[in-house]
Amino acid sequence: MSDLLIRNCDVLNVTIDARAFVLFDHDILISGNRIEAVQPTGQADPSHFRQVIDGRGQVAMPGLINTHAHTPMVLFRGLAEDVPVHVWFNEYIWPLENNLIEEDVYWGMQLGLAEMIRGGVTSVADHYFHMDGAAKAVEKAGSRALLGWCVFGSNGQEMIERSGRFVQEWQGAANGRIRTLMAPHAPYTCDDDYLRAVVKKAKELGVGIHIHAAEEMFQTENSLSSRGKTPIQVLEEVGVLDGMTIIAHGNGVIPQDYPILTRHQVGIAHCVKGYLKMAAGTTPLLDFRQHQIPIGLGSDGAVSNNTLDIFEVMRLMPMAQKNHHHNAEVMPIAEVLYIATRDSARVYGQPDDLGNLDPGSLADIILVDMTQPHTQPLHSIPATLVYNTRASDVQTVIIDGQVVMKNHELLTLDEGEIISYAVEHKARLAHRDTNKRIQTYAP
Repeated sequence: MSDLLIRNCDVLNVTIDARAFVLFDHDILISGNRIEAVQPTGQADPSHFRQVIDGRGQVAMPGLINTHAHTPMVLFRGLAEDVPVHVWFNEYIWPLENNLIEEDVYWGMQLGLAEMIRGGVTSVADHYFHMDGAAKAVEKAGSRALLGWCVFGSNGQEMIERSGRFVQEWQGAANGRIRTLMAPHAPYTCDDDYLRAVVKKAKELGVGIHIHAAEEMFQTENSLSSRGKTPIQVLEEVGVLDGMTIIAHGNGVIPQDYPILTRHQVGIAHCVKGYLKMAAGTTPLLDFRQHQIPIGLGSDGAVSNNTLDIFEVMRLMPMAQKNHHHNAEVMPIAEVLYIATRDSARVYGQPDDLGNLDPGSLADIILVDMTQPHTQPLHSIPATLVYNTRASDVQTVIIDGQVVMKNHELLTLDEGEIISYAVEHKARLAHRDTNKRIQTYAP
């Protein structure tokens, strides 16, 4: 017997050359943790499967990938509103994060994973602290994650070694759903020698690096003024770009950086909602696409975004680009869906296994309800997915061949228990002492 049959669904197909079309009335056959076949409905005998899901009225698409998040920051949601970036860091975020203990990260990660699973996010590249707690939460949730323990230059070599032990302990855990990497915070919080030390450890362990860089144009201008180099040039010089690299957020990337990013095939995590909210500028995505620089969708933390809703990010991305370029024709729907699926999988480091529903790929699949009033009449499924769909339209989520949400019911996490922890510890976590911040923002 095969393991799982999804019947009577419409299947979104996004090709490697960024075309999008729909296979109507198809079945998806899953064996173990991989897709066995995608074929017209009626060819497979349901009695030959251990579990059958009726996908009628739903679109099957690859599970969404959040390529840059600080998921446990959901615990601070709503505590830093309507302030500029330097105030956001120095007077809110870094004092608040001084409150964190590993147990907070464990429960905060569960809270964020519950939100993401409900919104169709099956994989997350997470960059935070106390990451053993985060990894335990991922293991419990059944999600897929690429985890890095954030380090600052002020933490010293000891934290590089601690982060390295985390990498070794969790790499390939949870049946391969958990992968790890090194996560230095940024070139403005880690000096060159410290970054070189992180690179050395990453090469020893055979893993990549996830880092913030050129987050806004001010950082790039400041780096050029003080050092004569852009943040991207600094990263290349110290070796950060030598292996698999995710850069968040790239709003300050300038043309002289493009050949560097192309040469190293660096992935850019694009978190547009936070940029709009914090007036951080517009990422040059059209130039990135022209130079074949991979782009992935990301939420960033819920204190700059307020949600972990990747459907919302997918919708805002083309709208921000169209508005910025005064051109409604840029970033068409098929290109948006390509970035949300296959390109995000490239940034995440698993382009052959994720971001598509091809036979042989990992079975990370979401079923999206297309029968609600805001999706009717259904003239175009691709357009509806980009511009109409809400996170709450996700009905069923399958990760690594396992059903983790069915008909809107979470099967792996106890939401009541998770929310109780968040409420119980709300006052302690919201305490803010600006004399006890974990770092100072001075790019």
